[in-house]
Amino acid sequence: MKSFKLTLAAVLISALSFAQKVESKPTTFTVDAPAKSTAPTGLKFEKEVYDFGNLEKGKPATYEFTFTNSSNETILISSVKPSCGCTAANYTKTPIKPGEKGFIAATYNAASVGNFTKNITVITSDTTAPKSLVIKGKVEDKTATTTPTEVKS
Repeated sequence: MKSFKLTLAAVLISALSFAQKVESKPTTFTVDAPAKSTAPTGLKFEKEVYDFGNLEKGKPATYEFTFTNSSNETILISSVKPSCGCTAANYTKTPIKPGEKGFIAATYNAASVGNFTKNITVITSDTTAPKSLVIKGKVEDKTATTTPTEVKS
């Protein structure tokens, strides 16, 4: 009986030593930033798709997408991401106030022969919906000759 009491006491002591304490945390209030809209961005582009037409292999080509901030708030471009490493992008990195213009320049390296279509994803401070711009065209190898040769018998 004495060992039963000692065992019971040991179990109670161990259970109490592993019990969790309830800590009171001070109440804090935070002011959230205005929620981003899921509506399209307030940047209005003159063109959203640009066709380079035929490009010469090995000669990079650049197109500058221009836009105007048509909203009532200042917009910042958070990031511009081309769909692959064959396209580079540069863009207006300062805040764009209402009515101001800006640009996103897309440069395609034209290293591979054939048709191409590349997307450039634009993320802005005024919306959670990304904007997609497109460049496309065809790269030709103008150094390749296609003159027929005579076959001698």
